[in-house]
Amino acid sequence: MASPSNSSQNGGILGVSNKTSFGKCTVTTKTSTTTFTLQPGTRQIQTLLVGGGGSGGTVIGGGGGGGGYRCVTDIQLSTNSVAIVVGAGGTGSGYNAAPDNGDDTSVTGICGAVTSAGGGGGATASFASSAYADGGSGGGGSYNWAGNGVGNTPPTSPPQGNPGGQGMNGTPGYAGGGGGGAGGAGASGTLPKGGDGGAGSSASPLSGTTYAGGGGGSGSINNNQVGGCGGTGGGGKGQRNSPGVAATNGSANTGGGGGGRTNNVPDAPGTNGGSGIAVIKELNKASGMWSMQSQFSAKSQGTWPEVSIAMGFLVVAGGGAGAQTHAAGGGAGGYRTSFGTSGGGGSAETALSLYGGTYPVTIGAGGAARSGGGPYPISNNGSDSIFSDITSIGGGMGASWNTNSGVGAVGGSGGGGGSGAPSAGVGGAGTANQGYAGGATQTNNTHGGGGGGGASAVGAASTGTAYNNSQGGAGGAGVASTITGSTVTRGGGGGGGTWGPASPGGPASGGSGGGGAGEFGTCGVTSGTANTGGGGGGGGLDGRTSGAGGSGVVITRFPGSTTVSVAPGTNSVATLPAPEGGCKVATFTVSGTLTV
Repeated sequence: MASPSNSSQNGGILGVSNKTSFGKCTVTTKTSTTTFTLQPGTRQIQTLLVGGGGSGGTVIGGGGGGGGYRCVTDIQLSTNSVAIVVGAGGTGSGYNAAPDNGDDTSVTGICGAVTSAGGGGGATASFASSAYADGGSGGGGSYNWAGNGVGNTPPTSPPQGNPGGQGMNGTPGYAGGGGGGAGGAGASGTLPKGGDGGAGSSASPLSGTTYAGGGGGSGSINNNQVGGCGGTGGGGKGQRNSPGVAATNGSANTGGGGGGRTNNVPDAPGTNGGSGIAVIKELNKASGMWSMQSQFSAKSQGTWPEVSIAMGFLVVAGGGAGAQTHAAGGGAGGYRTSFGTSGGGGSAETALSLYGGTYPVTIGAGGAARSGGGPYPISNNGSDSIFSDITSIGGGMGASWNTNSGVGAVGGSGGGGGSGAPSAGVGGAGTANQGYAGGATQTNNTHGGGGGGGASAVGAASTGTAYNNSQGGAGGAGVASTITGSTVTRGGGGGGGTWGPASPGGPASGGSGGGGAGEFGTCGVTSGTANTGGGGGGGGLDGRTSGAGGSGVVITRFPGSTTVSVAPGTNSVATLPAPEGGCKVATFTVSGTLTV
């Protein structure tokens, strides 16, 4: 039992000394060896470590094994810095040389180094004393050696890798085995081809990227078998001798194994493995029971965790401008939100988790209108809007008559296709989960432009087959949101322009949500509405000014107890009345900062 004096020094609380970490859950990727300075309060980290990939072998050699793949939680640190070693890939060896394993990747905490092993080198047929190599994932066997490199060496739980495949020797062919990968074993060589490299892995919660694929084994030098495919996650492909398909190195900073080679020319060494990578998450943690004295000490040292704030968002980029001369409407700015439906048919995104601090906000400008400069000038895209790690892409500009092959620009939503091109105009593509494509034109004789894409719909195609019966297409519709407590639609595409007087219709409407109307002859063109990201309308008769895109907007929503301020004063903060529960909403119509 602890003495009274010890108990009183800890505020009467008995037990082990607990550790805090105020890392704000920040995630950082390191691609080279370094001593990394973390945030001042970080004392615990979680890591994804990928070792360097093994080299590929020669003389119908095996593929190199992928580097070890490990995700390790709760590594304790004594200070806010950590030594990181990123392993190099194995170096391709020449004729009659041993395969070269990749180097280990490691981080060092209070309890010592945590390591992911380098991948095993692929076997080189002519090197009798070392047919294949073990490693994080094992190297593939060459054609004249039975066996393969063992993965998960040294052993870890869960396993850091898998074995390589075996080579094939004899009638009717020869082939090298694929190197093992973090997500699967390498395939053995077969009659049709060298063994494929084992698949890599993306299992870590710290990164959705696939790492540590095995290298493909070499194809046959005799009967022209193809080389094995590299495993997903940076594995190099195996060589085919004729027709020549070169073996490739493992990709840098993936831990991929190198592909096996067929020939044995001394000046043609095997392939290199890809270098490794380290991903570090700084943990926000204070587990266990705490005395008041311990809490005060941790807060004084800046190591007491801060509670994050769940923040909803709507980020809309600037809309694209319409073009001149019976031209297309501009696409709406990209539309991303955690509060309702995102653009392009996307679902609501996850709300942001932010900590106390000041955050920059960028409001994308609408694409500038075009006037003068001849009848067919190129127009202007909208600009991106950015908040935290959310970027919405500016809307694509519409295509003009006989310009850019009538193809609208790609954007958050795509610009409409232009009329009068050698073939029918095509709308530009929208960005996934942000907006839709622009509308097309019917034929190369049409004198009406396609509508710009909107956040919730494709721009309409123009109609008609000649100058006297053409009609521009309407802009695609936007998306409605209630993030401010009221229903507001934003992200409409611009309407296409119509050559005019002889055509039977009127101006093509802009999409709901701020899209500008297309011009009809000499009347009717409008710009996208400010702070909606609406696309500008297309021009009518030759040389007429087009509609500009509308500027974007950023809106954030957070609990009413949160203290916030915005700058400059053009932006605003409002508290919503019931039934919204007193939530606060910050609205940015110009670029500035949000302080929480």
